[in-house]
Amino acid sequence: MSYIVLAYTIYLAVTLALTIWVAHTLFRNGHVFLVDIFHGNTTLATAVNKLLLTGFYLINIGYAIYTLQVHRAIITAQDIIEGLSIKIGAIILILGCMHFMNMFILFRLRKKADHQRSHTQGAQY
Repeated sequence: MSYIVLAYTIYLAVTLALTIWVAHTLFRNGHVFLVDIFHGNTTLATAVNKLLLTGFYLINIGYAIYTLQVHRAIITAQDIIEGLSIKIGAIILILGCMHFMNMFILFRLRKKADHQRSHTQGAQY
């Protein structure tokens, strides 16, 4: 097996494993926020959570495949490690940014839901 094929194999394995792990963690822990945002409507929260999970997979796996090509010669094991560190590091940074973006959006939605709840409760009295 050539070094380039080895680099592709390692890159895809690590990227897919990281994407699946992060997606599963966000899916599991984000559900609570969505239930709160949707005022206890677990059916809607679950549906939105599944849609977010699907989008997360599409964006991250799509980007990983899009950036698969290596633009420099890989002749030694050192070249593999250096090339993979750049590519996998970029994927990790993107996953982290997407996580913080999701958290920001969820907190904004939660704040808006709390604000609407307080106005609805205030109008009842």
